Order: sequence, then C-alpha cells, then structure tokens
Amino acid sequence: MNQSPLRILARHGRPAEWAALIVLLLMPALAGDFVLVQILCRTLILGLIALGLTFLIGFAGIVSLAQMTIAGVAAYGVAILTTSDAGLTWSLPFILAIPAALLLAMAAAVLIGWLAVRTSGIYTIMITLAIAVVFFYFTRQNYAVFNGFTGFPQVLPPTVFGVNWGDPTPFYWLCLLPALLGYWLVRHLVLTPFGLALQGMRDGERRLAALGFNVHQHRIAAYAVAGFLAAMGGVLLVWFNTRIDPSTVGVQPVINILVIAVIGGVGHPVGAFVGALVFVLIDNFATDLIPGARERFNLLIGVVFLSIVVFSSDGLLGLWQRFARSVRDTEPD
Repeated sequence: MNQSPLRILARHGRPAEWAALIVLLLMPALAGDFVLVQILCRTLILGLIALGLTFLIGFAGIVSLAQMTIAGVAAYGVAILTTSDAGLTWSLPFILAIPAALLLAMAAAVLIGWLAVRTSGIYTIMITLAIAVVFFYFTRQNYAVFNGFTGFPQVLPPTVFGVNWGDPTPFYWLCLLPALLGYWLVRHLVLTPFGLALQGMRDGERRLAALGFNVHQHRIAAYAVAGFLAAMGGVLLVWFNTRIDPSTVGVQPVINILVIAVIGGVGHPVGAFVGALVFVLIDNFATDLIPGARERFNLLIGVVFLSIVVFSSDGLLGLWQRFARSVRDTEPD
C-alpha cells in the first residue's frame, strides 16, 4: 500500500534522524552563505546552549535560567584570553585559550549548581535568574576585566592550517561538530546509570535519597554537563558575533534560551535545535511577512510560545509524537 512521506517519518523515527544528518552534511553544497551562517550556524549555536537547559528540565527536573550566563563566561573567557584589549592582557594561543574558557565556564556551572541545588521549584528559577542578572550588571560596570559597555570587538575565529574558520563553510563545520557531539552526549548520557538516576530524582527525589543516592551531587553533576554544552555554544557565539559585550548576557537572551527549549520540547534532546530553528526563522523573516514585526519581535515570539504551550506541553516534538501515535493507531495490521 502506498504511504505518504509523513506516515513513513512518523513510523520510523531513527531513519528520520539519519536523513536529517545527511541533509546537514550536504548543506554547504546546497545553501548560500546567508542560510549557512545566519540561519543554520545561529540555530546550531543557540540550540547547543538550549540543549543544556533541555537536559536539565527534561531529565533532571531542574529549571535554570543561567545557561546563557555560563555561555557568556566561556565567550568572555575566549575574548579575554585571546585578545590584548583586556586589562589582564593574556593573548594566549587558541589551543590553550579554548580549553581554559571551557573549564572556566564549567567551573561557573558547578558553582551555580552548588548554590541552586539547595533550593527547589520557583526558588531555583529565581536564584539562577538572580545570578544571571548579577553577571550582566557586573560585566557592564567592570572595566578592568570585562571592558564594561564596550566589551571586546573583533574576536575572530582562528586560522588553523591555512583555513580561516570564520569563512562560511568552515564556520558551519565548526558549529555542526560540537552540536552533533552535544546531541550524542545527551542522547547516550540519559541511558547511563547517572542519567537514569537523574530521571529518578526528577520523578521522586525522596525515594532516590532513601535508596542511598546523593541527590545534591547528582544535580551538581547535571549542572556541569549542561555547563559544558553551554560553554561550547558560548565559544561559538562569540565567534559568530565577532564580539562579546554585556548585551549578549542580558535578561532577554537569558529568557530566549528558555523559550527555545520549551518551543522545541524539553523532553527531547533534538527539541532544542528545533526550537532554535523556529526562533531564528522568526527573527530573520518575520519582517518580510508581518509589517512592523521587527519592533514587535518579543510579542510575536511570545504568541508563538503561548500557542505551542497551549496545544502541547511538550513543544513541537510533543505535537509530532502525538501525530506519529495517531498514524500508528490508524495503520492496518
């Protein structure tokens, strides 16, 4: 019996993932520079940062608003360690600066986790939001290290082996590989004893504590994993923007990461990238569809956010799963 492509995709999830991977690998040959960089690279970067939040919410039951802050720590780390504009004037080679920035951001994530695990529910949201706001104002007011309002301009990707990684195609590969690594890490980590323990704590913290699990240590480790993902995204973000300043870690970008995660679906690792794609498409093309949309972007993304939440508590991926389930139920045996 003939089947539509939607029915085939609905019944076979894993082949759809392989098909998406093939499309991503072929994109440099199919897409122009604008699509490659402004759409796909930005989607991969924001998706990678949101992936950490998806991991925390979906598999650990933790809502943190500090993901963009951690990404900002990594971004500022790259800028400070590789440029001579900072008061510290490190000017380290990239081979040393990038691991140092990642470790610095992960240390910040562990510290945030250590503070946040002592709270729960709305208090966790508030303390992580407070940390994000404090970091934002600190970067604005500190000139000795963060250069205040100005930040660091001209933070460019390196040139390695004669390849300028700031060019569209090399930069796309530079974004795609960490995104695939992050997705693979989360997909496999949630099936390990550590990931299963986190899911158990999400569903019943006291029950896992009674079985001898150290809830605080597991959750701090979850923050470290999410911090690693955000740190990779932060390094790419500073190269994408070619600069870093306080506006990158402001309250609006912090909220945007939460919106991206929820739009895609916090129960699915790939949802972070789906949500990021929707966000980026609206940001780039809404003005072509709706007059005055640029001035009302927050209103527009808010309407999309509310619409998705109303129809599916698990985002677009939740809607897709419901469709796939209905297709399977209507298929003849």
